[in-house]
Amino acid sequence: MSSVVIVGGGIIGLFTAYYLAEEGFEVMILDKGDLSIGCSTGNAGMIVPSHIVPLASPGIITKGLKWMFSSTSPFYIHPKLDLRLAQWCLLFYKAATKKHVAYSIPYLKNLSLLSRSLYMQLAEQHPSADLGLEEKGLLMLYKSEEAEQEEVEFAHLARKHGLEADVLTPEDVKKLEPYADMDVQGGVFFPGDAHLNPSKLNAFLLTHLQSKGVKIVTNAAVLDFKLSGKAVKAVVTDKGDFAGDYVVIAAGSWSGEVARKLKIGMPMLGGKGYSFLVENIPAIQRPAILTEARVAVTPFGEKVRFGGTMEITADNGKINLNRVRGIHDAISKYYSGFSCEFPEKEDVWSGLRPCSPDGLPYIGFTERWSNVLFGTGHSMMGISLAPATGKLLTEVLLNRKASVLIDAFSPDRYN
Repeated sequence: MSSVVIVGGGIIGLFTAYYLAEEGFEVMILDKGDLSIGCSTGNAGMIVPSHIVPLASPGIITKGLKWMFSSTSPFYIHPKLDLRLAQWCLLFYKAATKKHVAYSIPYLKNLSLLSRSLYMQLAEQHPSADLGLEEKGLLMLYKSEEAEQEEVEFAHLARKHGLEADVLTPEDVKKLEPYADMDVQGGVFFPGDAHLNPSKLNAFLLTHLQSKGVKIVTNAAVLDFKLSGKAVKAVVTDKGDFAGDYVVIAAGSWSGEVARKLKIGMPMLGGKGYSFLVENIPAIQRPAILTEARVAVTPFGEKVRFGGTMEITADNGKINLNRVRGIHDAISKYYSGFSCEFPEKEDVWSGLRPCSPDGLPYIGFTERWSNVLFGTGHSMMGISLAPATGKLLTEVLLNRKASVLIDAFSPDRYN
């Protein structure tokens, strides 16, 4: 069977390795870090078929302009003289149209539903795996009339596309969250959503892949590629050269940089997010999005994770505590009976999500090279879309009919 080198050991790379190994491929994963941190471990762990609208949408432009002037806002673009940043912002602006949203919804919905199905299969096939997978749905909570109007309109849109969505009164919300005093005007409940513990998922996949003979090389930075004709013969790293019949680029927010080494124009910036874990007292029962604050809430039993912000940046590893304060300040506004101390800086996780300017991932072969595929650009939806992405890349590589249409996710759409 053929060999595949996967550049990137995040959740997309791991799931791609999982499905390739199931088909008998010889698989090697290269990662520039040690796999102990990253967006695959510190995120909200949500599996959300309800999220059918791409980040590039008309509403985000208006709100983004307002948020730009607040140090604690949920969305921010670093204003700086950077050609890549300027290009990304222009493409983002062009993509943020009703037409693009309407075009994107069926693709994102089908990709998400496939992923959810694959997660359920994974849990059935590995009953001993402790993934923390729970089907408790997702609450979209709001406090203002403006947010209520937006969320109710979105609920109607979701129903139009075949998703179940329930509009809730404050009393309805209380029934779903009986132990946390709620201060909300209402909410929308998506019962088809689920969540899991991303750290446990990551640990399971690493252990399982190693048991299947998948080789994992950490702290290996990609320097270049060895080329022959239209094929990539080897990945050149600071730990040596690694050859394979096929190469999959799943390097997260660094994928654009890797693509440039292959002479492929793939606009990509990191969308920095922050999160922190606290004791879940009183116990929050269900995952939620605090809509005005854009804060994600995920209960993991005795702990609960709060996370959020989308800080668009070319490369910025610093933790901005003002962004964290925006998350922290939102908690008591929605959960009036819940209080927690502001986290210490060393207890705050941050990571860069790979953001394409049109809000759609890059999945599939590139025409530039005969043996190179991409699986990246999933923004905040990496965990949610990872199984489907890995499955689709495996199907494409085997020249099988893909489970869902992927032409909208072409890695060459900006070339």
